[in-house]
Amino acid sequence: MSKPGLNTLKPGEHYKANEIDSFITTTDAVILSTNDNELFSDPEREFRVIHEFEGFFEHSSEDGEKHFREKKAYVVEKV
Repeated sequence: MSKPGLNTLKPGEHYKANEIDSFITTTDAVILSTNDNELFSDPEREFRVIHEFEGFFEHSSEDGEKHFREKKAYVVEKV
């Protein structure tokens, strides 16, 4: 299931941890995993993309406000 040069992840699709690793190394995106901090512990472990977001709100420590950040964010779960 090798997908070299991924520029997006698709909800419902399965990806190996090493593919997700390569994706976030070359893409400005955020990965949220239901597998806690073990997302990259096994490069062959498969994950399914369960949600894709166009951005997210984050709190700014500079002005104390919440700002919408236009940055792709994906939620993945272990298969």
